[in-house]
Amino acid sequence: MKRIAWLLFAVPALCIAQVPSRDFDIEGHRGARGLAPENTLAAFRRALTIGVTTIETDIAVTKDLVPVISHNPNLVPELTRDSDGHWLAHPGPSIHSLTLDELRRYDIGRLNPQTNYARDFPQQQAADGERFPTLRELFDLVAGYPTVRLNIETKLTPDNAGDTVDAATFVRVIVDAVRDAKLVDRVTIQSFDWRTLVEVKRVAPDVKTSCLTIESNGMNTMAAPDGKSPWHAGLSARDYPSIPALVKAAGCSTWSMFWRNLTPTLVQQAHAIGVVVLPWTVNETADMQKLIDMGVDGIISDYPDRLRDVVIKRRDTQ
Repeated sequence: MKRIAWLLFAVPALCIAQVPSRDFDIEGHRGARGLAPENTLAAFRRALTIGVTTIETDIAVTKDLVPVISHNPNLVPELTRDSDGHWLAHPGPSIHSLTLDELRRYDIGRLNPQTNYARDFPQQQAADGERFPTLRELFDLVAGYPTVRLNIETKLTPDNAGDTVDAATFVRVIVDAVRDAKLVDRVTIQSFDWRTLVEVKRVAPDVKTSCLTIESNGMNTMAAPDGKSPWHAGLSARDYPSIPALVKAAGCSTWSMFWRNLTPTLVQQAHAIGVVVLPWTVNETADMQKLIDMGVDGIISDYPDRLRDVVIKRRDTQ
């Protein structure tokens, strides 16, 4: 997308390192993907042991309308074994085409060692026998950690109709589960597809939302060839002076962007209008330190232990 007017209002780069506040948000991505199988109860337990302030995770919806935890809307060979213990040879069916009982037949407790994905996470410890958790199981797990929040992503896109439920149904099953668990004050719902976020604010204005964005060669939710990005629920970036202003117009209190897209100017613009800045997914300590210097409010990481250590060290040395 063509860079628009907000970049003309650049401010000098911050020259004084910022110290994270005591409420700096340490978010474990997919639980703690770098250390345990993603989006499993094992990963969530590891994240809680590390001391995250928030667990970040993803939701799909089964055929029988149960919200379950999965980054992908379908079964993927990189981390899925069938009931006989064999790795899937090809992408499997959509989760929405399976009942919860059918989904539970698959083991997601380790990465397929023959894949690049496994080579990217050599520190991940297997936990054979892990199944796709339900959202309710995650709620039950965090019940004993009253200060830990949950950042829940709706996994749908403007062009994957049929692979999951529609936006309104997606929101209903999540909001109902959140209300049943009495966790409204501890949950944020995030998405790249802002249709669900606008729907959340319509049916449950007391639930916080976070607008996700990315600008990269592989994916660009800010691209708007016909004036409006299909990811933004009908809003047009041309109508707003900055990305944070666009985010606020969608009802989001948080803007969560691919970390390489963030600049000090954008942080200042977001904070000026009360929008929280939460970059993802940051795994190297030098990059964490750079972002903290910009003044971000938290970071999402596959290695929340590294992030915790960076935050503690900076507090102790200031």
